[in-house]
Amino acid sequence: MKIAFAALFACAATALAPAANAQTPLLTTVKNRGHLVCGVSPGLAGFGLPDAQGQWAGLDVDLCRGIAAAVFDDPMKVKFTPLSSKDRFTALQSGEVDLLSRTSTWTMARDTSLGLSFAGVNYYDGQAFLVKKTLGVDSALKLNGASICLQQGTTTELNVADYFRKNGIKYEPVTFDKGDEAITAFQSGRCDALTDDSSALYALRLKLVNPDEAIVLPEIISKEPLGPVVRSSDMPWFNLVKWVHFAMLNAEELGVTQANVEQQKSSTNPEIRRLLGVEGKFGEAIGLTPDWAYRIVKHVGNYGEAFERNVGAGSVLKIARGKNDLWTKGGLQYAPPIR
Repeated sequence: MKIAFAALFACAATALAPAANAQTPLLTTVKNRGHLVCGVSPGLAGFGLPDAQGQWAGLDVDLCRGIAAAVFDDPMKVKFTPLSSKDRFTALQSGEVDLLSRTSTWTMARDTSLGLSFAGVNYYDGQAFLVKKTLGVDSALKLNGASICLQQGTTTELNVADYFRKNGIKYEPVTFDKGDEAITAFQSGRCDALTDDSSALYALRLKLVNPDEAIVLPEIISKEPLGPVVRSSDMPWFNLVKWVHFAMLNAEELGVTQANVEQQKSSTNPEIRRLLGVEGKFGEAIGLTPDWAYRIVKHVGNYGEAFERNVGAGSVLKIARGKNDLWTKGGLQYAPPIR
């Protein structure tokens, strides 16, 4: 009887073994493939937009390049896959992309029902409204009865419904699949206002024939914590993506930049030495070399540098740091320590 049970147990274990080992860790897959596949916006200035030569740039793009730098010591080993708001989560769930870095709002429903996990917040945003100055409106509360252009498959739809319902005013939604379609409709007069994340509105406004003819109204009607998303089934990959973002924040807080990262390797500050891999073996915990964070700063820069060149003072958007400043400067960006 014992022999029969042992044989049965051995058969069951053999049958279960392939299932347990069927899923190759994503980091291994990425390394074997030789590049990262990153889902990004189809084209949003400041966050994800290709230039005339097809080179992608943006705050979300830089996070992907930071991951490639940490893994391959080469920020160019990334394939960017443009995804619409409607298709982005399905593409991630199906394995079409390794992660989503595409101005995606972290919400409870998305975090608990899609089999996906948000690996941090790389931009704190809020929804607003864009109107033409000729409309003569200086507040969203004066949009009673207005037609509103917005994108389908986003938190935008629910936020607008909540805002107008809460304030007892009416509106007519005019929905589109893509941001470019919405801004074109707004330009042609198909709607009175365009709503989206505030940062997106500043980017979309630049696509108008005369950007100065439109203004972003002062009301921020929602919380939009935007960040990278990964599949929940691979915790090591989740940790890697999360800590690339944290490394960029810690580098800024410690004053480590692209320009001085080589010199900082000889710093006596223990926090900087741990960050750059001079002391400790923290890279091992996420499957990387000890100098993983040094690679990120060397090739991409710290978070502040990425912010300034893509959406801040050094960009066409010129958005103030505001909530996205470091916690030491009154902002919300805060990273756990590397130790």
